[in-house]
This record gives sequence, C-alpha cells and structure tokens, in this order.
Amino acid sequence: MATSEVQTVNTGADKAKLAGSVALLLAGFVAFYLLSGKGALAQWGVLLVAVAAAVGMFVVSESGRQLVAFFRDAWRETKKVVWPARKETIQMTAYVFVFVVVMALFLWLTDKTVEWAFYDLILGWRK
Repeated sequence: MATSEVQTVNTGADKAKLAGSVALLLAGFVAFYLLSGKGALAQWGVLLVAVAAAVGMFVVSESGRQLVAFFRDAWRETKKVVWPARKETIQMTAYVFVFVVVMALFLWLTDKTVEWAFYDLILGWRK
C-alpha cells in the first residue's frame, strides 16, 4: 500500500504575506469606522481598497495559490456533473413530496394510536 506524504513548507516570506493581508484587512475595518465623519464614499472606498489589497496579498502567498488551485479544481469537477433533465427533476421532487405526506400521515396515525392506547386503555384518563 503506497502512502503519499504531504509536506507543507511555510517560508518566512509566506508567513509575512499572510500577516500582511490580515493587517491590511484589520486596517481597512479600523479606517472604515474612523472615517465615519468623512462620508460613506470615503468609508467604503478605503474599506474596498484595503480588502482588495488584502485579497491580492493573500493570493500571491502559497496558501492563496493552493486555495485558488482548489477552487479551480472544484469548478472543473462541477463541470463534469451530469445534471438531471427537467422532467426527471420534477418527477423526483413529486416523489419526495408524496413520501413526506405519506410519512406525515403514518407518524400522525402512529402518534394517535399510541396516545389512545396509553391514555384510554392503560391509564383510563379519558372517559
């Protein structure tokens, strides 16, 4: 049995990029609240620029590249999915609804039967 070993190497520069992106994000939020007197345009502009810079810095880090590769692979796998036709989707949805109604009736009848047996027959509380 072959085992594959995954080796993660985080360099100092990569850690600095991640810390920088977190610092940019925090700075953007702080600036957003500090600029509350300057107007909404200044607040949102600073926040959006800070978030864009933080995302850009994260994407160039090793973790960011791995995340982008993961999303790219996930999108590629999604394209391989064979989606059901409209008719098949409607049929399966109808089956689910019918099953839910049948189960609801079954559970209601079971509940009422147990209630009748317990309260009327065994305890005799309802006369």
